[in-house]
Amino acid sequence: MNGETEPGWLPAGTGYQVALHGGRVVARNASGVLLKGLPAALKDDPVVLDLRQLREWLARHEAECLAEVERWMVRGLPVAAPVLARIWADEAWRAALRDLIVAPYGGHGPDLGRAGFLRDVDAARGAGVVGLDGESAWLGPGPYAVPHPVLLDDVDELREFAAELDVRQGVAQLFREAHRRPAGRGEQAAQLQGYTGAHYAQLRHATSRALALGYAVRGGVARCRIAEHGRAVDACVWLGDGDPGYETWIGPLQFADPSGRGVSGDQVGPITWSEGVRLAAALHAGRTRTSE
Repeated sequence: MNGETEPGWLPAGTGYQVALHGGRVVARNASGVLLKGLPAALKDDPVVLDLRQLREWLARHEAECLAEVERWMVRGLPVAAPVLARIWADEAWRAALRDLIVAPYGGHGPDLGRAGFLRDVDAARGAGVVGLDGESAWLGPGPYAVPHPVLLDDVDELREFAAELDVRQGVAQLFREAHRRPAGRGEQAAQLQGYTGAHYAQLRHATSRALALGYAVRGGVARCRIAEHGRAVDACVWLGDGDPGYETWIGPLQFADPSGRGVSGDQVGPITWSEGVRLAAALHAGRTRTSE
């Protein structure tokens, strides 16, 4: 070594250098040998503490980027081209967005005929994709949508094609549970009622599961708000009220507008239906297991 600090390495303590690598703080000695662990003398060093704080901030930032992109997909929110170009320069945003299927967004929603796997963003040419036909293309000035998988046809074929392209999606899109609304009203009613009666030994267990899955819980109801074409609808499942230690049985999947007025299942959009069934199925999956 020549005594100079290489990019990414910071001097710390006496004769050591530290860096953030692979989500942890690493150190090397004056000879440039990477150490298996941090020396005790560096554990409270100000530079090490700063790197740990940076690591925590980066982890939060990455989680926030993933959550925001998922929100775009679930709520059908278009993203303007200048916004996409700005955030693409950020590694965390790029990791959340790269390889997602995106499509130009118009007055009637995403143009799925021009959809493709996002591979690059250019301020002038817009989103660069590998189309679902295998051809590379630039999608132009935007805005763009991240289509919910329930809107995509032949998802199984898309998964196979994605494997050929070595696609690795930071936000689950192709492998997110998608539930298509049955055509008949009888079949629709059966699906809405299909997860009713799942038993929890304690109400707090049902509430905790809903919260851990990212759903809001108010007034004994787990809910997920979805917006399609500017219309917000809540998917709702009754968890129960009273003493959190009491047992409970969850209710059917229902839909309501933001004022609480009920909305019939055949009046909600495909994303709202899919995400509602996903909510009910996830709560049903966490039910108390009993031996047969």
